[in-house]
Amino acid sequence: MTEALTRDAFLDGRVQAWQPRAGYRAATDPVFLAAAVPARAGQSVLELGCGVGVASLCLSARVPGLRLTGVELQPAYAALARRNAAENGAELDVVEADLSALPPTLRARSFDHVIANPPYFAAHDPGAQDKGRDRALREATPLAAWVDTALRRCRDGGHVTLIHLTERLPDIVGALNGRAAVTVLPLAARRKRAARRVIVQARKGGRSPFVLLPPLVIHQGDQHMGDGDFFTGDVRALMRDAAALDMAAMARG
Repeated sequence: MTEALTRDAFLDGRVQAWQPRAGYRAATDPVFLAAAVPARAGQSVLELGCGVGVASLCLSARVPGLRLTGVELQPAYAALARRNAAENGAELDVVEADLSALPPTLRARSFDHVIANPPYFAAHDPGAQDKGRDRALREATPLAAWVDTALRRCRDGGHVTLIHLTERLPDIVGALNGRAAVTVLPLAARRKRAARRVIVQARKGGRSPFVLLPPLVIHQGDQHMGDGDFFTGDVRALMRDAAALDMAAMARG
């Protein structure tokens, strides 16, 4: 089993996570997602589709004392999430379930924060060869159902935070319309490049106007400069130093 896995470092080694060598592999998206969650010690967090647990573990590394719950459909990934939590000294309760049919114990709970990195690819897009990767990346449950489940499990005044492709932003905002105050942060790979991903943060029950923040530029320079990540200063602080991405402060200017 171990030879089919790699153990990868996140947050400059603060988090070490086992993940499939050939399956779905967490990269920067769960780190961005975790950085954007405005959680405080003692609060509860639910991650929908937690995979091997990287987003929850990165959030735990930045904000100790959280009560973390993850939902994961694929048993092998759920098992790795539990293993990763144990090895990182984090208390993450992983529930194997379909988010569209959560067990009664979860449906009876509400959380201060709900986070998710929903599948990027539509059902009709070409599939990945690895079945686990394909299932993690292909949208079987509609995106609107992800948003609806997140809102239902979030307490009034709590936050739902998602990361997704920019092209799906209209679908996400439409599903949130009238139910939350929404702030969007575009993520651009480089200066003068269109943003391909967005972080969407919604305060349940809020009535504030929609906020579109200036793009966060990830890499230095106008083009790839060779080996190395070449993160901009702000992004390096997120990726290496476990800094927070305070979208509320950005909105205030």
